[in-house]
Amino acid sequence: MAVRPGVLHVTQPVDGGVGAYVAMAAADQARRGWRVAVACPPPELAAGPLAGELDRLGVPRLDWTAGRAPGLGDAVQAARLRRIVREFGPDAVHLHSSKAGLAGRAALRGRVPTLFQPHGWSWLAARGAVAAAALTWERLAARWADRVICVGEGEAALARRYGVPGDLVVVRNGVDLRRFRPAGPRERAEARARHGIAADTPLAVCVGRVTRQKGQDLLLSAWQRVAARDGRARLAIVGDGPLLDALRSRAVPGVHFAGGVADARPWYAAADVVVLPSRWEGLPLTALEALATGRPVVACAVPGLTEVVAGGVGALVQPEDGAGLAEALLVRLGQPALAGAEGAAAARLAAGFGVDAALDGLAAHTLAVLPGEARSSSRLRKASDEPGFDEHCQTPWGQ
Repeated sequence: MAVRPGVLHVTQPVDGGVGAYVAMAAADQARRGWRVAVACPPPELAAGPLAGELDRLGVPRLDWTAGRAPGLGDAVQAARLRRIVREFGPDAVHLHSSKAGLAGRAALRGRVPTLFQPHGWSWLAARGAVAAAALTWERLAARWADRVICVGEGEAALARRYGVPGDLVVVRNGVDLRRFRPAGPRERAEARARHGIAADTPLAVCVGRVTRQKGQDLLLSAWQRVAARDGRARLAIVGDGPLLDALRSRAVPGVHFAGGVADARPWYAAADVVVLPSRWEGLPLTALEALATGRPVVACAVPGLTEVVAGGVGALVQPEDGAGLAEALLVRLGQPALAGAEGAAAARLAAGFGVDAALDGLAAHTLAVLPGEARSSSRLRKASDEPGFDEHCQTPWGQ
C-alpha cells in the first residue's frame, strides 16, 4: 500500500501574502494526494482570511495559538507546536515566516525533516539590539532546517551576505496568470466606475498591509509632493494594518484609504501605476499581481523588488527617497503613453512568473527532504493534471 507523504505547514500570519501563499501551497499538495494540514492561529485570535480559505479548500486546520511579535510566550508557543506535530505525525514540517521559524526550529531541532521559508528575513523587521539578536538566531537555527526556501534571489543573497548558513534554495513566488490578466480599457473603465473614480483622474494604487515594512508612511510624505504639483492626482491605499489609523490622521490631500479587500484585482485594473514603497521584501505577490494586470510598478530598490521591477516595467527609487518616489509617480501619472508601454512590458514579464512552476518547485524540494519510504511512494505531478483541479485556487489577497 502506498504511503501518502504527510506535510504540516505552520504559519502565524493569517493574512497578506504569507497567508495566501500557505493556503495555495497546502491546497496544491493536497491535490497531489499528500496528507496535508496547516497549523495557524484560529480566527478568533488572529483576524485574517486564512482559516476561511483553508475551510473552503478542504485543507485541515489545526489551532496553534501564537502571537505575531516575539515575546515571553514564545516558549509556550513552541511547546504547543511540538504537541501538534506529535499528534499529526508529519513526514516533514514546513515553517513559514519568522514566528513559525522561531517556534518550530526551537521545538523540533531537526528531529523531523524541516523546511523553513522566511518570506522576508526576521532581522530586517527589527532595529538595534533586537535586529542583532534576530540575526544571531537565524545563524544558529539554520542547522535545524533541512532546506531553506527563499522566495527570490534577493532573499537568498541577503542570507549569504549576512552569514546565514544552510541549504539555501530559491523557489520564486509565482502569480496565478489565470486570475491576474492584463486589464484593458474596458476593464479599467469598469473598475473605475465601481470605485467612483473618473476616467481622466490620474490614479496611483498601493496594495498591502499598512505596516512599517510596506512603507505607506513614506508614500504619504511623497504624495504631498505629488499633490502640490498635480491637484487632480489621487492615491488609493488598499489594505488594513496597525498603522492605518495613524496614517489616516495625517489627512494628506488626494489620498483614499480603501481598507482591506477580499479581491484587489479591480484596484489594479483601475490604476495608472502601482506603487510599492517597501523597506524590505521577500518577493511580494503584490508586485507580480500588478505586473500581470499590465500596470507599471514604482518601487523602492530593495531585494525582492529589484529582481522584478526591471526592463522597462516601471521605476526603482532608493529606499526612503520620498522625493524620488514622488518624481517617478508624477512621470507616469502625467504621461499615459509611457505608463501604457510600461504596463504592456509588465504583462510580458509576468508571464515568466507563473504559479505552476512555483508550486512544482516547492513540491520537489519538499519531496527531497522526506524519508525514503514516503519519498519513493510519491510522484511529482502538477495539480493542474489532477481531476477536479480548481484553476482559481490562488487567493487574491495580495497583501
